[in-house]
Amino acid sequence: MPSIFTQIINKEIPCYKIAENDQFIAFLDINPNAKGHTLCVPKQEINKIFDMPETLYLDLMRFSREVAIALEKTVPCKRVGVSVIGLEVPHVHVHLIPLNDMKQMTFQQKVTQSEGELSALAKQIANNLV
Repeated sequence: MPSIFTQIINKEIPCYKIAENDQFIAFLDINPNAKGHTLCVPKQEINKIFDMPETLYLDLMRFSREVAIALEKTVPCKRVGVSVIGLEVPHVHVHLIPLNDMKQMTFQQKVTQSEGELSALAKQIANNLV
């Protein structure tokens, strides 16, 4: 069965998309640790990040960097944290989390935003892509 991310990529499930190209998609996490928490996902369904071909891995990091720069321009924060855990969804994804406090990286503290807030934020971040 396709992962939830594959379903998002195939437009079977909606998302708050920030960026997309032939290989990757970036969208807001709907259960965010902090405002702007974004996921960067390869379109190819691969379970573990280090199982990715090296070129795809490097391209994912490049794509994630571009999104992180736009995110930092949009959401006030001290820095954008990066995490690759992948236990909850068996599809590689990079978490980009605007940080003002280390607790925001624990995946225990969540923030709530309305659909309107998420939609507006996704557009603001997308507008700051280089």
